[in-house]
Amino acid sequence: MNFTHLFAFYEVARAGSLSGGAHRLRVSQPAVSREIRELEDRLGLVLFDRLPRGISLTLAGKLLFGYAERIFTLADAARSELKEVAGLSAGQLKIGASATMGVYLVPDMIAKFNARFPKVSVDLTVTNTQQVEDGLCNGEFSLGFIEGPYDETRLQARFIGSDEIVLTAAAGYREAAHGLFARDFATEAVILREPGSGTRAVVESAYSRAGLKMIPSMSVSDTEAIKRMLLAQRAVAYLSTLSVDDEVRRGVLKVLNVADLRIERALHMVWLRGRSLSPSSQAFFDLAVQHIEQEGRASLIRPAADVETANVERAA
Repeated sequence: MNFTHLFAFYEVARAGSLSGGAHRLRVSQPAVSREIRELEDRLGLVLFDRLPRGISLTLAGKLLFGYAERIFTLADAARSELKEVAGLSAGQLKIGASATMGVYLVPDMIAKFNARFPKVSVDLTVTNTQQVEDGLCNGEFSLGFIEGPYDETRLQARFIGSDEIVLTAAAGYREAAHGLFARDFATEAVILREPGSGTRAVVESAYSRAGLKMIPSMSVSDTEAIKRMLLAQRAVAYLSTLSVDDEVRRGVLKVLNVADLRIERALHMVWLRGRSLSPSSQAFFDLAVQHIEQEGRASLIRPAADVETANVERAA
């Protein structure tokens, strides 16, 4: 069944005459008659009774008109909703973010986005880098935010800046008199994020390049839980400056200076390779870039413009 034929039938039936249908379609009456005749030939059914004073639907015509009406009503609704989505006056945006960015950076972006596009619903899932990657690949998320390395064969990325991973302890932690070095913490009670975390991957990579192997005493999937553990026991943890800034300012936690190791990591917005961004995803993408450029320095992020190279994960 040809939709052009079906639409001609639908408009003629609505108008109640061939001339009326032709007027609605803005074509000649012979052209409409030809469309109807071809549709009847394809179906092997007569759809209109031709009467001296016009036309009327046959039983088959009435049945087809009911379906045609539903089809074109749905088509109109689809067009209307798609226009709303394109204009960001409706729609849904699903974002996946790894823990540090999902807790300490992305919420401010969402607040700005909601203020600008209040009719677009935003769902944020905070997890680890590996699960963000998987969620993008299986369609769970349309846009992601991750720290550290990622699978370039699966994802496209926009480098947006970097943050620093620092060794953190309770304010009362007593440092060794000779200073602190990376080797001191290769086997000491160091808490790290769980496997799959971008923070952990960057720390392990930095230690490996320094010729050391990091063997954490504990793996914890929640940054806030790690901070509570630091306060309850003599332990240290590698955490983002974003996640400990408030506690350091209040004098609850402190950053330990490791003389021979500095760790910075790349922050990326990511999406599935080869997939175009939806209007809502593109709008959030643009807003996120603008947010980092305007607010990055105040939020302990080094914006991309301030970083000489996207390969910012390094050990001094």
